[in-house]
Amino acid sequence: QVQLVESGGGLVQPGGSLRLSCTASRTIFSIYTMGWYRQATGKQRELVATITSGGRTNYADSVKGRFTISRDNAKKTIYLQMNSLKYEDAAVYYCNLDSQFWGQGTQVTVSS
Repeated sequence: QVQLVESGGGLVQPGGSLRLSCTASRTIFSIYTMGWYRQATGKQRELVATITSGGRTNYADSVKGRFTISRDNAKKTIYLQMNSLKYEDAAVYYCNLDSQFWGQGTQVTVSS
């Protein structure tokens, strides 16, 4: 069974930064598209960013220029560098593998 474990969430002030990590296990990693999604309270889960096996990235308009997704295939890990965080970025952030498997999520809270 594929496992995805996220880490790096927490409390940050508006304008601050966080880096999320997601490490996969029990799966081949390098061939899959990986992604970050988020779900705020009372809202549907939405795409934040994806990265293909070849490193091509895609971002939601709301995070372009502020967030950066990257991957380290040797470590079976993806990252989400989040800068200039806004109140509206607060959510549970989920890692996704190949549009099939999900991590348990990590909470990001933006508050002054």
